[in-house]
Amino acid sequence: MSQFVQLADLAPATVSQERRIITAVPGPKSQALHKRRLAAVPLGIGSALPIYVERAHGAIVVDVDGNQFIDLGAGIGVTTIGHTNDAVVAAAAAQLHNVTHAMFTITPYEPYVRLAELLGEHTPGDFEKKTLLVNSGAEAVENAVKIARYFTGRTGVAVLDHAYHGRTNLTMAMTYKAMPYKTGFGPFAGEVHHAPNSYPYRDGLSGTVAARRTIDYLEKKVGVSDLACLVFEPIQGEGGFVVPADGYLPALQEWCNANGVIFVADEIQSGMARTGAWFASEHFGIVPDMVLSAKGIAGGLPLAGVTGRAEIMDTIHAGGLGGTFGGNPVSAVAALAVFEQIHSLGLLSIGKHIEQVLLPKLRDLQAKHEVIGDVRGIGAMCAIELVIPGTKDPNAAAVATVTAFAAQHGVILLSAGTMANVIRFLPSLAISDDLLLEALSVVDEALASLHAGDRND
Repeated sequence: MSQFVQLADLAPATVSQERRIITAVPGPKSQALHKRRLAAVPLGIGSALPIYVERAHGAIVVDVDGNQFIDLGAGIGVTTIGHTNDAVVAAAAAQLHNVTHAMFTITPYEPYVRLAELLGEHTPGDFEKKTLLVNSGAEAVENAVKIARYFTGRTGVAVLDHAYHGRTNLTMAMTYKAMPYKTGFGPFAGEVHHAPNSYPYRDGLSGTVAARRTIDYLEKKVGVSDLACLVFEPIQGEGGFVVPADGYLPALQEWCNANGVIFVADEIQSGMARTGAWFASEHFGIVPDMVLSAKGIAGGLPLAGVTGRAEIMDTIHAGGLGGTFGGNPVSAVAALAVFEQIHSLGLLSIGKHIEQVLLPKLRDLQAKHEVIGDVRGIGAMCAIELVIPGTKDPNAAAVATVTAFAAQHGVILLSAGTMANVIRFLPSLAISDDLLLEALSVVDEALASLHAGDRND
């Protein structure tokens, strides 16, 4: 029998910032919900964890059974400033009483304009910029490609190996990994070219040599004359938090600028203070022609942006950009609150602090557990790559075991990587050192369980 959510059920509840497991995971209420889910939701919409969330705050997620989990995934980098941040909730709630929707291309409103101003001020580069607001990261990527094609009069799109850019037809073509994102969903949009990237752990190349390899591919196998843009992630997300070698991205920017190719930074996962800078591009000394924002921009509400050089963005004819829900006023004011919180709470320095806590501890785990082949990352965007000990062969089975163990013991971890052998650490900037260290102790136990399994074999 169907049942509507009662307003009383939506009242906010206090969430203590502690890990607490009081039932089996999943608990009985989660199991009951899962049975309902199987009857109503397509199987193609998977879930990494067997729990159903009831509420969350800060760095803690509470399931319907009352279990409390330390969240090291932040909704895949969305709740960067913490779940249900008070300022974000207050701003969105106030806006709900005023205007919930007014299509900006019909009856515009100030929060859209103010957010565009803030993105222009905070993205790299001191040139004049303009911003288009849309609903999702994939939509931002689509619009960036559309604008680059229009501006250059070219059609080709270059992306890098191991990239992830979305699930729409064009962005599936731009995404590297076939399963589960692309298999069976073609044919895909054409004129998308995948070039080799910089992956220091696996290719061992300097930034200069890796850039030369990428450029040679684009010049010899693609051709520059019909290439509109190069879309890249400064730190690859789903691809495994791959941090390029020093000098790689500056060399690509120099080549793009010299050849009239629009240099587009997909900062959907790495932007908005995640890495201890407003945008990860800043760590590499690059200034993209366009910067794409989403995920952490609105504290959990759906919103994305395309911010680019004014002369590029203004090329498009009136009516050529837009969409019904793009820059929704509730999402827009939530994003304004996110900007204010990053400033007032000093979250850039906290992002750097999390790196100073997280990376050394992960390297300690690497010294202790041979299964960790590589530790990498910047700010609150770090990862370990798991391998068969003594080799660099990917160890996806170990990742599955560790993430499952962690869930059973109250820690939410995310896997990643083209070879499914990476665990990414994406804590919110609201996490305390104590919670972070406690979560890492669970990861240590999970890794130790791998050795116990080996002994039992």
